[in-house]
Amino acid sequence: LRMFSLLYVTNYRLYLRSVEIDPVVILDVPLGVIARIEKMGGASSRGENSYGLDITCKDMRNLRFALKQEGHSRRDIFEILTKHAFPQSHNLPFFAFVNEEKFAENGWMVYNPMSEYRRQRLPNEQWRVTFINEHYGLCDTYPSLLVVPYNATDDDLKKVAAFRSRNRIPVLSWIHPENQAVVMRSSQPLVGMSGKRNKDDERYLDIIRDANGQISKLTIYDARPSVNAVANKATGGGYEGDDAYPNAELFFLDIHNIHVMRESLKKLKDIVYPNVEESHWLSSLESTHWLEHIKLVLTGAIQVADKVSSGKSSVLVHCSDGWDRTAQLTSLAMLMLDSYYRTIVGFEVLVQKEWISFGHKFASRIGHGDKNHADADRSPIFLQFIDCVWQMSKQFPTAFEFNEQFLITILDHLYSCRFGTFLYSCESVREKEKVTERTLSLWSLINSEKAKHTNPFYTKELNRALYPVASMRHLELWVNYYIRWNPRIRQQQPNPVEQRYMELLALRDDYMRRLEELQITNNSKISNSSTSSASPSQMMSHVQTHF
Repeated sequence: LRMFSLLYVTNYRLYLRSVEIDPVVILDVPLGVIARIEKMGGASSRGENSYGLDITCKDMRNLRFALKQEGHSRRDIFEILTKHAFPQSHNLPFFAFVNEEKFAENGWMVYNPMSEYRRQRLPNEQWRVTFINEHYGLCDTYPSLLVVPYNATDDDLKKVAAFRSRNRIPVLSWIHPENQAVVMRSSQPLVGMSGKRNKDDERYLDIIRDANGQISKLTIYDARPSVNAVANKATGGGYEGDDAYPNAELFFLDIHNIHVMRESLKKLKDIVYPNVEESHWLSSLESTHWLEHIKLVLTGAIQVADKVSSGKSSVLVHCSDGWDRTAQLTSLAMLMLDSYYRTIVGFEVLVQKEWISFGHKFASRIGHGDKNHADADRSPIFLQFIDCVWQMSKQFPTAFEFNEQFLITILDHLYSCRFGTFLYSCESVREKEKVTERTLSLWSLINSEKAKHTNPFYTKELNRALYPVASMRHLELWVNYYIRWNPRIRQQQPNPVEQRYMELLALRDDYMRRLEELQITNNSKISNSSTSSASPSQMMSHVQTHF
């Protein structure tokens, strides 16, 4: 889309407004969304649109601005954009630390780990809360509060940590309210090429199995393809073999690593922006393998959830370090098993718990404020999780309190750096940077505008497990997210029922506002009337009552 425009740049956004076009076209891009800025053309460039800036974004769009060569405007714009889009590379604070917005709700109050475990009726006779990691001495990427087997001492935990990658020991994420089977998460054991064993780790997994009270073995789901798990032995990692862990059964889920996922998303971006080839659409989409990866993640989560619910077996989930595929699997399984996580606040708790507090590497995977766009650590792991949630919401349209806009808002602010929610990679660093004191939470925005993010078809159902169909025939490309920026594609229109619901909510809010105004006016009239007719003693009595 070519047009003459006015361009504004602040420390938060790039804002472009068209001139001489009706209707006016507005482009509003938070600088945190920008992945790369490149100069296009040089002083000798000739021809239309040959001189300017190319901007690559993290949210599936690319922008190209043609600029006038005189006046050095490109140099100034490039310097300002680079400085504020990549603050970490220029020793500047994230915008979240200077954001002075005010909201009716405090989103930092949404998640309290002790409250969430109490909701799950923990601690109990089999499981205890430990503060061994209060100062992050056991594991610097785990939260300070952990739930572990009652029969495992803190000394046991230290010994187990020495045999788990990054010291990420098996800890409880969720417990089934009826059969007491649990979802555990950890990193890989440090078996290595020599096949090392650790009696403390082996005993610890037996304690986890026994805590369930069932006869079944402990089920271990290794998210990796088996060939990758074997290859990890060469770097000191590995998996739980039959000889060392006879009371456990191991399954590989064949979910690929961060590098494969990054390349898959790159291919997807190439086919949805700026052009969509209708004649080869299906084959092009298939060649990205994006939906295949979504299928594998969902399939793995279904296996975890079904083993806990129907199989009544406790489950341990891990990948290599336990902060990427592990988070996808545990959070999706918990979403399938626990209806609380399908509410707006419950989902916020799920994200805070399984992703943010348990150390998903948001800083590395997203590259907040970092100009190194080619960093091999970047990967769309959290985006895949949200995509899986969207797939579930399509298959169960009445089961989720939140709507599609809720999920898109989360993804938009995953990149924006407007809030502190997704900044940094672990709880210990967030505490050091005083994120909850110095920044706002994304949940403050969402919970102050709940009507905008509410699914009008939601029907509350307690303790109903949801198992989506994870076959390619039932999975769809999320068009309203991945193709929303393509100017040649018409956006899908909102559901007419949902649109009418929003209109009625707006009417209700207007009537409530008018009612409050009438009540204030009426109370004022009553107060004035009683004051003018009351004796001094009556007035004093009236004041003291309200005091």
